[in-house]
Amino acid sequence: MLAIEFTAPKTITPIDLGHAGSPGRGMALVRTRQMGICGTDISCYLGKFPFFDYPRTPGHELGLEVLAVGRDVTHVKPGDKCSLEPYIDDPRTRTSQRGHSNCCPHVQVIGVHTSGGLRKADWIVPARKLHPGNSLSFEQLALVETLAIGYHAVQRANPQPGETVLLIGVGPIGLACLEFLKLREGVDVLVMDRIQSRLDFCRDKRGIDKGVLFQSDGSHLALIEDLTEGELADVVLDATGSNKSMSASLEYGAFTGRIVFVGITTEEVSFPHAPVFHRREQTLLASRNALPADFGNIIRIIEAGQIDTEVWITHRLTIDDVPEKFAQFTDPSLGAIKALITVNQ
Repeated sequence: MLAIEFTAPKTITPIDLGHAGSPGRGMALVRTRQMGICGTDISCYLGKFPFFDYPRTPGHELGLEVLAVGRDVTHVKPGDKCSLEPYIDDPRTRTSQRGHSNCCPHVQVIGVHTSGGLRKADWIVPARKLHPGNSLSFEQLALVETLAIGYHAVQRANPQPGETVLLIGVGPIGLACLEFLKLREGVDVLVMDRIQSRLDFCRDKRGIDKGVLFQSDGSHLALIEDLTEGELADVVLDATGSNKSMSASLEYGAFTGRIVFVGITTEEVSFPHAPVFHRREQTLLASRNALPADFGNIIRIIEAGQIDTEVWITHRLTIDDVPEKFAQFTDPSLGAIKALITVNQ
């Protein structure tokens, strides 16, 4: 077996995949050492992700080793350890040229739109998407992409000292947001989730004691009001990917508050305009992927010891375990925060 393929929904097939040849100009030959499993991978496995076609090899949260580089590649060299920025944009588009490669109209995400890194075989990627971090482990480098989603969302929200932030949904993406909210001085952070164990984790492992358990009857709003002294949240970050949660999130936002949708849904999002959004003059923002600079910034933050990456890793397996064990990560009761796959030792 040289790779794992999602052949159809809930169908995993080990496949023979030939090693790549020499890298061309601007490209790099790499070997996957570690891969993180994220919600996107699980949705692709279940057949629920809108941009994933079968058959395809998944894998976009990656710690890679550089084996060779093509002409004009100067920022990485053979032997470097790197994180992959998996968003392959078209540099010719106006969006990319304005510095927004994360949402280029033609962006192709490795492991989603194109085959990814869950492979023993060596493969080729654009070298410009490699971010070296030789002082980090391959496991840490595989975490950078998840953290980048949260980093970019917090940059979009831009919470200021004295502001209150409500983070809705503290699965892996919400926890990525939380890491960088904790680094913002003078920001008061509340977390909300429908699963009590996630709130317990935020309290016990991340030092966030203001937790709100979502209630289907809406009674949690009173607790949010109490925790914010009736002012509600200056910033609301919704990392659930639930259209119902996203629709309700504006109600938790203060007057002139900012609401950021971090999760993604294909369902319709609706909210009351006049009594909430217009009356409070709120700002609604989307956050997609991350920017190239985000990866380098996160690598430096980890190097400085400002993020404890070990608390993230709750499960480990090897690529040989994937056909038998991957399905278990579709069950929320497993309590997985981040599972890492050793692809090549």
